[in-house]
Amino acid sequence: MTDLMRACLVSEFGGPEVLQFGEAPRPYIANSDTLVRVKAAGVNPIDVKTRSGKGVSRFVDRFPWIPGNEFAGIVEEAPYELAPFQPGDEVFGMLLTPHYQGSFAEYVSVPFMSLAKKPKSMSWAQAGATPLAALTAWAGVVDAARVHTGQRMLIHAGAGGVGHFAVQLAHFYGAYVIATASERNLEFLRELGADEVIDYRNRRFEEAITEPVDVVLDLIGNVAANTGSRSLQVLRDGGLIINVPTGSWPEMHEEVAATNRSLQASTLKLSPEGRILTTIAQLADQGDLRCHLDATLPLEELAQAHELIADGHVRGKIAVEIG
Repeated sequence: MTDLMRACLVSEFGGPEVLQFGEAPRPYIANSDTLVRVKAAGVNPIDVKTRSGKGVSRFVDRFPWIPGNEFAGIVEEAPYELAPFQPGDEVFGMLLTPHYQGSFAEYVSVPFMSLAKKPKSMSWAQAGATPLAALTAWAGVVDAARVHTGQRMLIHAGAGGVGHFAVQLAHFYGAYVIATASERNLEFLRELGADEVIDYRNRRFEEAITEPVDVVLDLIGNVAANTGSRSLQVLRDGGLIINVPTGSWPEMHEEVAATNRSLQASTLKLSPEGRILTTIAQLADQGDLRCHLDATLPLEELAQAHELIADGHVRGKIAVEIG
C-alpha cells in the first residue's frame, strides 16, 4: 500500500474554487482508530459553510485541510486483533472534523466507536451520505424531542438532508408529523410518512396549522423569513423548539424565555455514535428509513456539489463516489 492517497485539499477558505485535488499522506491509525478505504462520502451544508470560513472553520488549525464529515467504505486496518471491525468489513461512519482529516479522500482514520456495519439495503453512495444527517435527525427527534406516539411535531425543511431523515424517524416512532417544503417536494414528504405537508412558499405555516404542536424541529432558523420566531405561534404552552446551532441559536433561546408561556428551547447536540448508526442501519434494512440521493457525483466534481447545496433546493442528500 502506498503512503499517499488521492484527496480534496483546501489551502485557504473561500468559494468552491478552493476545493483542489492532489496527493496527501495516507492517515495512520493510533489508539482505537480504524483505517477505512472510502467508497463514497456525503456532502452537507456544514461542508459549504466551513469551506467559506464559517461553520467550524475556527477549529481548522492547519492547511492543507481535507474536508468531509461522513463516509462509507471497507475496513483496511484494525487497531487490534479483537477490535469490533476487522479488515474487509463494510462500514459507515461520521468524523469529527477538523479534529480528524475528512472523508473526501481515499482513506480515513476514525475511532471504531464512530463506525457501524453498512446497511445491506443501501448502495455505497446512500450509506456514505447517511451518517451525519441521520445522526443529526436522531439528535433532534429522539434525543431532544423524546418522540412518542401521538406527539405532534412540526419539521421545517422536511425534504432536506436532515429533514427527510427526521420525517421518517418521527413517523416510525409514532408522531403526527407536519412538514414544510416547496410544492415540488410535498408528495415526496407524504411518501416518507408526513401526515400534513405545507408549501411554505404559498401558505404561511402558522395559518395552515389549526392545532398547536408539541415540538418544532427548526432546521432553518431566523436566517429565512423569521421561521424560528413564527414557529413559537404554533407551539402549545410548555412546548419545545429545537434549533440547529448554525441557525438562530442562541437568539431563539432568549426569545423563548421572553414569551412567559413555559416554552422550552434546545439545540441539537450531535455526536458520532456508532451504536446509534447501528440502529439507523437496522431501520434501513427493515424498510423504515431510506436515504434519498438527489445527485451522485465523482469526487473531482465536489465543487458542483457545494454549489447545489448552496443553492438551497437539494432533495435529500448529495454523495460523491471515491473508491
